[in-house]
Amino acid sequence: MAATGVGRGQKLFVRAHVALYRATGGRLGGRLAGIEQVLLTTTGRKSGEPRTLPLAATVDGSALVLVASNNGADRDPAWFLNLVADPRVQVQRGREVHPMVARVAQGEERVRLWQLVTANNPGYERYRGRTQRVIPVVVCEPDPAR
Repeated sequence: MAATGVGRGQKLFVRAHVALYRATGGRLGGRLAGIEQVLLTTTGRKSGEPRTLPLAATVDGSALVLVASNNGADRDPAWFLNLVADPRVQVQRGREVHPMVARVAQGEERVRLWQLVTANNPGYERYRGRTQRVIPVVVCEPDPAR
């Protein structure tokens, strides 16, 4: 495993998923196990370079909800740290790319959204059982400035 905790095979899978998704406008790679996948692009907090990866998404009105589960690891995923440093992100759904602003849900909103995302993807409950940290729930909303 690499120092980031992400193995080479997983990195190759992510790159292939992103390429396939982009090439087909999400027709391939846009759903896994019946769950919508989007491409999230953040700005690397250290490199300043764009970083894109596929994530499961749950729709909540005009917002997309993402979960920084990191497969139940005890640390937050890099993409989450990137969007905390710079909340301006891009989300690709199918062929459409949307500029969005990300924020971490808190309090009652987080409770409501956790119920929504676990109804959509029950695997998040397993991840919650693997870690001591509170798994962040991220709300991506349309960016009114872009």
